Amino acid sequence: MPAWLTVPIRIDWYTWTRDAALVSKLVVDRFTDEYNTTLQNTIHAYAAAQAKLQGVSNPSGSLSNGAGLGEPKFMVDLKQFTGDWGRPQRDGPPLRATALIGYGRWLVSNGYADTAKNIIWPIVKNDLAYTAQYWNQTGFDLWEEVNSSSFFTIAAAHRALVEGSAFATSVGSSCSACDAIAPQILCFQQSFWNNNGYVTSNLVNYRSGKDVNSILTSIHSFDPAAGCDVNTFQPCSDKALANHKAVVDSMRFWGVNSGRTAGKAAAVGRYSEDVYYNGNPWYLATLAAAEQLYDALYVWKKQGSITVTSTSLAFFKDLVSSVSTGTYSSSSSTYTSIITAVTTYADGFIDVVAQYTPSDGSLTEQFDKNSGAAIGATHLTWSYAAFLSAAARRAGVVPPSWGAASANSLPGSCAASTVAGSYATATATSFPANLTPASTTVTPPTPTGCASDHEVLVTFNEKVTTSYGQTVKLVGSIAALGNWAPASGVALSASKYTSSNPTWYTTIALPQGTSFTYKYVVVNSDGSVRWESDPNRSYAVASNCAATATINDTWR
Repeated sequence: MPAWLTVPIRIDWYTWTRDAALVSKLVVDRFTDEYNTTLQNTIHAYAAAQAKLQGVSNPSGSLSNGAGLGEPKFMVDLKQFTGDWGRPQRDGPPLRATALIGYGRWLVSNGYADTAKNIIWPIVKNDLAYTAQYWNQTGFDLWEEVNSSSFFTIAAAHRALVEGSAFATSVGSSCSACDAIAPQILCFQQSFWNNNGYVTSNLVNYRSGKDVNSILTSIHSFDPAAGCDVNTFQPCSDKALANHKAVVDSMRFWGVNSGRTAGKAAAVGRYSEDVYYNGNPWYLATLAAAEQLYDALYVWKKQGSITVTSTSLAFFKDLVSSVSTGTYSSSSSTYTSIITAVTTYADGFIDVVAQYTPSDGSLTEQFDKNSGAAIGATHLTWSYAAFLSAAARRAGVVPPSWGAASANSLPGSCAASTVAGSYATATATSFPANLTPASTTVTPPTPTGCASDHEVLVTFNEKVTTSYGQTVKLVGSIAALGNWAPASGVALSASKYTSSNPTWYTTIALPQGTSFTYKYVVVNSDGSVRWESDPNRSYAVASNCAATATINDTWR
């Protein structure tokens, strides 16, 4: 067991990349729904702090190759945290991108596209580059315990790249890596579903996989314009509803859930096998269970129908025993019965939280599974944000669409494609005064040609025969290639390597017009490095708005 899980009392006075992003997204959503200068100042302070943190070298790495963006937490004075922890955590960058994109979109729609491009886009661009480069590498999950592929992290990555591409266009830029990688991430996301009717939230073999991670995924992926799309795991999709039942039912054995049988709201924790504080319900988890249902209700009412499939039938039968598979229009009595039952069910989760909230209204991390007493980290910011978010959905207040409906198609086959990114410090952090709403929505001009910061996806293919345990890296004269340092070079993939075609490859997003020299190196299992012979190779990225380029090399 990791050392940090054995500490009986934690004072969590740090800034977490993930938690800060999730809470800031709530702040942005509330701000964009109703203008408020206090919230706006908070958003500006958040953006400035994140620009600073992106450049802070830490145990996960630095900004030079993006690796440092995966650091989970920092000291509150914006210095690195060097203690033992579960790192890297790869959901932080895409979640931060999503939060800042929300504010950036507001700036663009109110006539402040230059501010969005100069201040928000450089921060977001780094996070999107990290997501496209590292999404297929394992990292610690949102509970900071399991080093694997996580459903929540993968879905967060897909969303960020989809809305990142659209945001880039709105500020006169582009994100070719977003467009290339997002479909592959969504394809991989489907592999977390298992035939037992729920999501295996982390790809490990020592848990059932039933984890509120998946319910949190559903509400983070919620797009009010995407209907009940199953590929993006919309809250009212049949798989998301079946999963909701499986996760909630897996925790009904706790003492506080005595008498709370299937179809009745219950206290929800992280996962049934939890040992942190001996495993208990969490406020944010129970509120998430309510929020998913409020999201579903919003969409059903908007579209005027509810579809029950064989996958979601058990969920619905817990609430309306007479229901069967089919589509029920808003004029039917079955539709009315389902709406009433699901509303009652959702409200029940809020009632559970209210029952176990201290009289002063404070929300900690957890409440005891037997006594219901508040325990764990005090005044957990995420708990408060979860309550406000669930309350907003109950009131029918929903966030803007992030484009899920046009980004839900799966490629013919999944590929573990990645694009190595280029990273730069976001230096502009002072927002202009008086960023007030425009009297009418401003439509950004339609881009012509390619952006000045357009990047080309350059694929390097290197034919070199290697032995087991060896890897191949690309190093060169620019920061994206490690500035000639093999330790900071770009690792190539051997996924296409065969004895007859020993090709290693990688794809890197490089600014158009970039000129550089480079070489390949073979890294042995003991860390020693073998360089190609001289002279250095050279390449200049075209400046003609090309989307891709390919270089075919052979070891020398």
